[in-house]
Amino acid sequence: MSYPAAEREELVEQLHGHRVADPYRWLEAADDPRTVAWSQDQDELARHRLDALPGRAAIADRMRSLMEAGSVSAPVWRAGRAFFTRRRPEQEFPVLHVRDKDGTERVLLDVTELDPSGLTTLDRWSASLEGDRLAYQISSGGDEESLLYVLDVPTGQLVEGPIDRCRYSPIAWLPGGDEFFYVRRLPPESVPEGEEQFHRRVWHHRIGAHPDEDLLVHGEGLHHTFFFDASVSRDGHWLLIHGSPGTARRDSVWIADLTRNDPVPRLHRILDTSEGVRASAWVERDGRMYVQTTLNATRWRLCVANPEQPDPANWTELIAEDPDAVLEAARWFDPADGAPRLAVLRTRHAVSEVTLHDPATGARTGTVPLPGTGQVTALTTVDEHTDTGRDRLWIGWTDFATPPCVHSYSQTDGDTTLVEQAPGTQETSPVHTRQVAYTSADGTTVRMFVLSSTPEPDAPRPALMTGYGGFSLPMEPGYSPSALAWVAAGGVWALPCLRGGGEEGEQWHRAGMRESKQNVFDDFHAAAEHLATHGWTTPEKLAITGGSNGGLLVGAALTQRPELYRAAVCSAPLLDMVRYEQFLLGRLWSEEYGSAEDPEELGWLLSYSPYHNVQEQTAYPSVLFTIFESDTRVDPNHARKMCAALQHATASAPEERPVLLRRETEVGHSARSVSRTVGLATDQLAFLAEATGLRFE
Repeated sequence: MSYPAAEREELVEQLHGHRVADPYRWLEAADDPRTVAWSQDQDELARHRLDALPGRAAIADRMRSLMEAGSVSAPVWRAGRAFFTRRRPEQEFPVLHVRDKDGTERVLLDVTELDPSGLTTLDRWSASLEGDRLAYQISSGGDEESLLYVLDVPTGQLVEGPIDRCRYSPIAWLPGGDEFFYVRRLPPESVPEGEEQFHRRVWHHRIGAHPDEDLLVHGEGLHHTFFFDASVSRDGHWLLIHGSPGTARRDSVWIADLTRNDPVPRLHRILDTSEGVRASAWVERDGRMYVQTTLNATRWRLCVANPEQPDPANWTELIAEDPDAVLEAARWFDPADGAPRLAVLRTRHAVSEVTLHDPATGARTGTVPLPGTGQVTALTTVDEHTDTGRDRLWIGWTDFATPPCVHSYSQTDGDTTLVEQAPGTQETSPVHTRQVAYTSADGTTVRMFVLSSTPEPDAPRPALMTGYGGFSLPMEPGYSPSALAWVAAGGVWALPCLRGGGEEGEQWHRAGMRESKQNVFDDFHAAAEHLATHGWTTPEKLAITGGSNGGLLVGAALTQRPELYRAAVCSAPLLDMVRYEQFLLGRLWSEEYGSAEDPEELGWLLSYSPYHNVQEQTAYPSVLFTIFESDTRVDPNHARKMCAALQHATASAPEERPVLLRRETEVGHSARSVSRTVGLATDQLAFLAEATGLRFE
């Protein structure tokens, strides 16, 4: 086996006193004839090697069976109607359903009926307060360029749309269902070249009006990378807007009194990003403004205030920070024959728990029983216009072995019961889940979930470890067909909760970002060493995988400690940390990583940038890069350049430890069909299994 030829250019730049080589910069241009030819050669090489791997049929059958479990979501209640998604075993995507007041259930939106090719995804949806209209957003080919439509719920007929440039747009309905606030980018011709994906604004839209006539509400004068969210109180009195530059974890919050009937809502700023605080605010049924915030609480706390006097000086703490758990959400719980309660969701070391509190005092009044060690994906209650189910709390639930399902807690009897399981749920092989603690390089205690077929290690087994460690995103228990397939074949699967994530609050996030990013990689290496030391596996049997920021993690892991890992799957990764800001959404992430334009921050980036830390004549693990040509978040050029660099530098024989690049077209960074998911997972698991000695039969 030989690798496709890739020209190494003598390109070296002097950046802030650093000599930075970039021999494969020509691979950044997807339409360069050299890139096109090289990519086609890589396609042939990857397919030749992947198609010949043993166990492929067994892996595909197992993954298909596990994916056929499907899913169901917790209902969102609007005036007696329940809106939810369900995916049946034969379906490629979840389908949006509505259950009417009489209990009749019907399909409201199925993207495969809109597009039988399977390339269209449902990105977001929001029902009006009266439940008679639905705003939804769809995109095609993985580009996430959402088009906004509105349909009539009773008839299912389209009311209007499409409205373009609505990527990541919230929908905040006003009472009556004729108006809403939403977010839309400015037209590309009105912004500087290269900034077409930015310049978002908050608009007010009236059903039936042309979107170009919508009222501009907010966004002028702010940095062009700002993202916005918007909500309206149920009585239509208050508009709240949240904003932050890019993915920075520091928020601005504004509030406006809509009863003033100002031509443009007069927004009062409650918080500014310069204060470095995270906050989410809303006006609840009791007329108070609730604020979930990190102000003086890195694991979050809940405060209340009069919306007429919304500034932080007037906030009163309702529920204090828990020193060991992260406050995730609070929901108003208003049973018809009892006192109102707040259902409060926390995660304790990434495991969900729900408690009940008195909204007047914040005092804890009870605990909601949960099915086990897992994740609450949603908490919902009926609205004030729904008569049934007033004593119930609906709980979206999943764990590593349980497909997304719905439970219900009754305040009347204090029990939590299963309402609906995923429609294709079937018995799986026994899986033992444990959470262990280990020590990282600087003495920090890190926790890790370990899944295996035995409660204790009985012999070193092929292990697959994944992680993320960034952007304050927590890695929590969730249904994982790949993990279950790996364990059923006799392997061990592990998920460490690395610094940089949100598992232990904002301080945990900050301990793994910017100048502290190396902590994330140290936590990952220490997790690998823990698995080996305690007899779960050995470096020769240990594989790693990760995507996006997790792809950066994998890239750093295999370049820093190539002897510790036998194989790696690196998916949609960031790998050139010197030039990442120049592509797609990269400039949004400088708050997380640092910027190469700053001399000190360039030093941070160069210290771990995988592409710049590839060393010649090093025995690297087997590596499979997987990229998606319609990715509009992370440019595939990262993986192209890194693949070429590793194929050139590795001292490992390509027949024994290959470096491969697998491409897909018409699919992007996020949602994909079930069949595409099965195809990707089959290639990835077969590649890692062959390297580590795991046999799928």
